[in-house]
Amino acid sequence: MAKLTKSYIDRLPLPRKTEGGAPSQAIYRDSALPGFGLLVGSGGTKSFFVERRVNGRVKRMSIGRYGHLTPTQARIKAQEMLGTIALGKDPGAEKRASKARVITLGAAFEDYLRTRKDLKLGTIGNYRKCMDGCVPDWLHKRLVDIDKDMVQRRHSDIGRTAPARANNTMRVLRAVYNHAMQMYEDEQGRQIIASNPVDRLSRSRAWYRVERRKTLLTPNELPRFFEATADLTHAVTQDYLTFLLFTGLRKMEAATIQWSQVNLNDRTFTIEDTKNRIPHTLPMSEFIFHLLETRHKESQSLWVFPSPITGSHIKEPRGALRHIAEKLGKPLTFHDLRRTFITIAEGLDIPAYALKRLLNHTNSNDVTSGYIVIDTNRLRNPMEKISEFILEAGKIVR
Repeated sequence: MAKLTKSYIDRLPLPRKTEGGAPSQAIYRDSALPGFGLLVGSGGTKSFFVERRVNGRVKRMSIGRYGHLTPTQARIKAQEMLGTIALGKDPGAEKRASKARVITLGAAFEDYLRTRKDLKLGTIGNYRKCMDGCVPDWLHKRLVDIDKDMVQRRHSDIGRTAPARANNTMRVLRAVYNHAMQMYEDEQGRQIIASNPVDRLSRSRAWYRVERRKTLLTPNELPRFFEATADLTHAVTQDYLTFLLFTGLRKMEAATIQWSQVNLNDRTFTIEDTKNRIPHTLPMSEFIFHLLETRHKESQSLWVFPSPITGSHIKEPRGALRHIAEKLGKPLTFHDLRRTFITIAEGLDIPAYALKRLLNHTNSNDVTSGYIVIDTNRLRNPMEKISEFILEAGKIVR
């Protein structure tokens, strides 16, 4: 043990890595100031620390790196921290509390995303669009500086032209504040953020009433849909949109499917990355089987629907969708194809449990569903009935 001076620290050897090649550390304690020390890593980093018993537990608290701090500066900081501990306080808690008091919305949002490991990339992308598009001027504001009046005014401002976007933005903001209320505490462990400013929207019933979309393709519009898809430049885009209509899949579920998920022998395919994270296996109707069989014979990609431009999987072919919408004389979304599939299935009196299974909807609130097991083969007849209806209504000659 020696006094931690510049000349002493500069002469310290680096510890060897472990036999497995993992980094190791060596500790050097100061002889003049008990509790003050230096941590030397095998990678060459040297960091000052203070070590003392705080609230019955030994804690090691970082002061800073050697090079950023001189030994003299680190010693002065160590004396301050040790003095704080002697008064019965926790310097680590004070540091965290000080940081929490000034944390910005942008920093808290990133912290929320890191903590929520269950969020899918698409969801994170939508959250970022809300924050970057609707409250960009708030991202550098401290959480404590954003109040209820500001939230209510911004919700109203956005809602004048985009009610659904206003609601979605405030739901994201509410989630960030709820996270912050649990994560950021003062020295005594009390919440830094005492209340959620978005709660006023619920108490004042200020949320916008947004009707769910009900747009879809009617049976009379199916012939024009198929005529329009036949005009598209790329066959893969034609097949992709047709596949969406005949399977009821969500756009990215179909876009990212690979040949490893397709079993042409069993005439089934499996979507592994679903919205509810439950793998979804469906049987192929005769029409879809021939579509995929043809694609497989011609395929040189691991993707069932490869992008004709990038070589990855197909992206959202919005230009193709606009072309079809023009031919139909009305707007059309990818989800409209899923709604069309669902509506046709309901009109064919397919049993509710089979319909839920086709759509990969959970039955968590239905006790009876827990006793019903619907295997993939039992879905073949419903899939075939839906396919036959679409083909007949669309006047597709096979």
